[in-house]
This record gives sequence, C-alpha cells and structure tokens, in this order.
Amino acid sequence: MDFSRAALVSGLALALATAGCGSADQATPAATPGPAPTVSVVASTDVYGAVASAVGGSHVKVTSVIHTPDADPHEYENTPADVVAVGESKVLVTNGGGYDGFADKLAEAAGRKPVVINAVALSGLAPAEATHEGAREASHEEHAEGFNEHVWYHLPTVAKVADALAGELAKVDPPNAGAYQANAAAFRGKLDGLTAKLNAIKAAHQGAKVAVTEPVAGYLIDAAGLTNVTPAEFSEAIEEGNDPPAAVLNQALEVFQGADPARALLLNAQTESAATKQVEDAAGKAGVPVVKVTETLPAGIVDYVQWMGGQIDQLAGALDRK
Repeated sequence: MDFSRAALVSGLALALATAGCGSADQATPAATPGPAPTVSVVASTDVYGAVASAVGGSHVKVTSVIHTPDADPHEYENTPADVVAVGESKVLVTNGGGYDGFADKLAEAAGRKPVVINAVALSGLAPAEATHEGAREASHEEHAEGFNEHVWYHLPTVAKVADALAGELAKVDPPNAGAYQANAAAFRGKLDGLTAKLNAIKAAHQGAKVAVTEPVAGYLIDAAGLTNVTPAEFSEAIEEGNDPPAAVLNQALEVFQGADPARALLLNAQTESAATKQVEDAAGKAGVPVVKVTETLPAGIVDYVQWMGGQIDQLAGALDRK
C-alpha cells in the first residue's frame, strides 16, 4: 500500500472511532485558509520588496530578485526564473538611475510588461539624464557621477514609492484599493517616526563630522544635519570597485585625527577592500565608532522600517559617545 492510501485509511478509521465514542469533546475544525494573494509584484531588491509587502499586505505576492546580502546589484545576471516572475507580475519596483539595470532588462524581456515604478524617477533628485528612457543603457559609473542613486536612504522618496505602489495596486486590484491606501498611510506614518529620529540627531549634533567608505547613506547623513568629511575621490573609487590613489587614501585616514576628527564612520558592510579595511582600522585606533550600513536587507530582517530605524539608532548612539 502506498503512503497516500495508507494515510487515507488511517484517517477514516480515526474519524469513525472518534464519532463512535460519544465523547462530549469535539474536534476543533480546521482553520479555513485565507484567500491567496491576488497580485504579483517583483522588486529589484529586497529593500523595495519590503516596501511592497508593507503596502500590499496579504493581497500581494512579492518576489525580490536580489534577496541575499552577498548579491551585488551592479553585477547581477538575470536568471530564467527572474524573467518568468516579471512576466507574471503586475508591478515591477526598481531603484533606477543605473543602479539596478538588470531590472530594466527583465522588464524588456517580459512578454507582458508590468507597470514599472522607478524610485529615482519619482525622487525628483536626479538630473534628467539619469531618468530618461535611454538611461537604462548607461553604466553605473556614469550615473553615479554627481548623483547619489541610493535613494532608498531618502525617506521622502520611499514615501513616494509607497504611494505609487498603492495607486498602481488599486488599479489592478480595485476591490482591495482601500486596504492598499490604508497600508501606505500606515507605512508613511512609520517613516515619519524615522524622520523624527533624524531630526533629533540634527538637533543634538548639527554639523558633526562623519566619514564614509561609500556614499550609500548620503541622504541619511544630509537629513541628520551631519557633514561628510571623507574625500569624494576616495568614496567614489571604492563605489566603483577601484583602489584610491595613495594620497587620497591618506587623506581619508587623516579625518580621524586632529582636534576635530570625524565622530563616526559609516561603513558599507557589503563592500570590503584593503582600503576600506585600513579606514576601518584607523577609526578603531582613534576610538571612532563604526556604523555598518547596507544596500540590501541583512539576513533575518524583512521590514524596511526596522532595518532603517536600526541604522539610524546606531548612528545616534555613535554620535552620543563622543
């Protein structure tokens, strides 16, 4: 007898025995499963996937193409499964600005193109050349020049992404439009809480000097009223995967010295090189706290507000130490 038939016979016997015993205790009915998600959403990274989950709730199925901390969006190669997921989706959420060009290729490859929500285009922060139709063909380095494309660290942009998601989801799933709008409003309220934390840092530490290995959290630094004293040539070289010139590296190391040194180092935990290790070591020797920031969600974290709030709290704590 195979396992499925044995299980069926056993289950029937148990049910008959229970019915015949006349016990006053009744079996608890099985829980009725909730409705399956009705809308498929694909996000280029799990950061935007977390925003989509917050807005869509139980009505959406979210697939994040980049969903592990060790994947590099700049070098990611699409898989057949990615193409299928985007082809079946109603909405595709991307960062844009040359950061996640793989997502543009996925949208082009999809037989039935989803609506694309482009965070950089929504932000209003980028020069026109970073948002026009031909921008998807440009390299990451070209877009990074003069523009910080890491707009998921810019809370007003994240709020715009949430609103855009609510609007597009309402169009493809009108019966749940109210839920999407309510979820987006609740999410924006949580973003307001993060903004309040940044304002508190600004009130306590306006103009305080900080250092970075890359400009990943630049918008967060600006919102907190802090001053990035790292040589731009250093952080740009690291972001592009290059070794900075020796003179520039020395300048980066010197920001932890003197009478008015940097009071915290914001280190991209997902990028390490000999140069970033030297900077981290220099900060440690000078007693400067290191705040690790990331481009995607750390393992075990699925909530955008929890992740971003944790980084803001670490920054506040680091500044309070000095």
